[in-house]
Amino acid sequence: MFGKLIAGSLGFMAAGPFGAVLGMYVGHQFDRGLGGFARPVSIAEQARISEAFFETVFSLLGNVAKADGRVSSIEVSQAESLMAKMNLDPIARRRAIDLFKEGSGANFSVDDVMQRFMLVCGRNNNLKQQLLNCLISLGMADGDLHINEQDVLRKVASHLGFSSALFDKFIQMIKAQSQFRGSGSGSAGQSRPSQDQLTDAYQALGVSASNSSGEIKKAYRKLMSQNHPDKLIGQGMPEDMISLATQKTQEIQVAYDLIVKQRKEP
Repeated sequence: MFGKLIAGSLGFMAAGPFGAVLGMYVGHQFDRGLGGFARPVSIAEQARISEAFFETVFSLLGNVAKADGRVSSIEVSQAESLMAKMNLDPIARRRAIDLFKEGSGANFSVDDVMQRFMLVCGRNNNLKQQLLNCLISLGMADGDLHINEQDVLRKVASHLGFSSALFDKFIQMIKAQSQFRGSGSGSAGQSRPSQDQLTDAYQALGVSASNSSGEIKKAYRKLMSQNHPDKLIGQGMPEDMISLATQKTQEIQVAYDLIVKQRKEP
């Protein structure tokens, strides 16, 4: 806000009304950059962010898998499934496996890897949430989160600046979103949704049945924007991991369509 006001005032003094408009636009971009959201990211910075994101995801996946005392065959299969979904080349796949093993080692430090991540990605709030969403989603791939896995992810959330209450809300939302995986956007129109489906749909968007249609649409648009593939690539998220965000947008879309359909019915 201050950047917009200052730049607008300077622009008016320098070039009249046109200068004020131009100045306010520049100031607005400056303000957004300070907010850690939309400052343009250079190609070199994108590469650094992409590497930090990749390293953090796979090493923490190994640590979460080991949190309950042992790395199960199911958890190994989940990691391999992620690598397959990402279409990693042999070199990247080998690196992902090494990071997973490193994360499951006795000397691995969550604090150290998160400090490195925050140095590179800490200014971008959306990427921080994407990291946590990604880890929670993958951690829940076997149906739920073990209490020790939650403890690791809660520590990660703390490093990212998310409160314990917000972390719990993310878990609730992601669990509800997973109920719409593979449903397809057309499935919402096939039959009248059950009460359980509606409850999941509201939770998937982080809202409740008491919210107005306008509030629900706002929450829906925010989630779709946060998970937009082009935006995430521009912010430095590895292109290999964009398929996870694409899957998330599909789940969110199905949940929203279901709510809209139910509210239109008499």
